[in-house]
Amino acid sequence: MHRQELLSLLAKYRTPFNTEAGYVQRTRRFVEQHEDCFNSELWPGHVTGSAWVVNPSRDKVLLLHHKKLDQWFQPGGHADGSADILQVSLRETHEETALPYEVIHLVDESIFDVDIHQIPASHRGPAHTHYDIRFLLEIDDRIPVPGNDESHQILWVPLGQVSHFNNNLSTYRMLEKTRRMRKAY
Repeated sequence: MHRQELLSLLAKYRTPFNTEAGYVQRTRRFVEQHEDCFNSELWPGHVTGSAWVVNPSRDKVLLLHHKKLDQWFQPGGHADGSADILQVSLRETHEETALPYEVIHLVDESIFDVDIHQIPASHRGPAHTHYDIRFLLEIDDRIPVPGNDESHQILWVPLGQVSHFNNNLSTYRMLEKTRRMRKAY
């Protein structure tokens, strides 16, 4: 995937959430202005890839308790220069769950969610912005998820309990999309 392919995905993407629609426009401008937008050394920010992982019945999502940030999140991370942000989402899910690629299924090649969030300064670099592109993946929740050393814990969380683990706006938005998808399912 080239930067133009991400711009094409962003141009096609529609959301009923006003805040997210603004994120989509800001992300498009950022990608248009920065040829190296996938480089994690780019300051003031860079494109990252995440996955909202659901089980087959769409009544649970996979959350990881991130060691460094001490918070619960969906799998995801830096593109490390890769312009194929969909593959970044799949790679990060594979790495963070330690599950083989064969059990990680892409539900749709379209973007599932777009978020922009600030990362505080640390020993790794200055404060910066993540332009996070998220895809919908499915994993059978009967398969044990071993995880890796980046997480304290990995859990399948029922939809009704997700806000107890992470109640930020972007998680709420993805949760609401999952609920709407279940109604249409």
